[in-house]
Amino acid sequence: MSHKFYKVVHFEFVADYTLKIKFDDETTQTINFLPVLKGALFGPLQDVALFNQVEIDPEVQTLVWPNGADFDPETLRNWPKYAEQMKQMADKWAKLTTETD
Repeated sequence: MSHKFYKVVHFEFVADYTLKIKFDDETTQTINFLPVLKGALFGPLQDVALFNQVEIDPEVQTLVWPNGADFDPETLRNWPKYAEQMKQMADKWAKLTTETD
């Protein structure tokens, strides 16, 4: 199975925690990230001020945050395919974070 490589070329804020993302194949995806902002890495992004510091990494062409959080561009490009799985993983991350506190 091959993994397509996409590049994020632009994004804009639509609402809190929601970005409209444009890819190098001219497709767009609007994503509300709040359901997956859990756990040690993504949980801090619930702080909207930190979330809003998102940038496009010039090397790997994906969205990145100052705390090191990022998403595979293929996952972003095909978010509807992965959204439920990402939410389930985020719920597990949240449990792990709670157990280690």
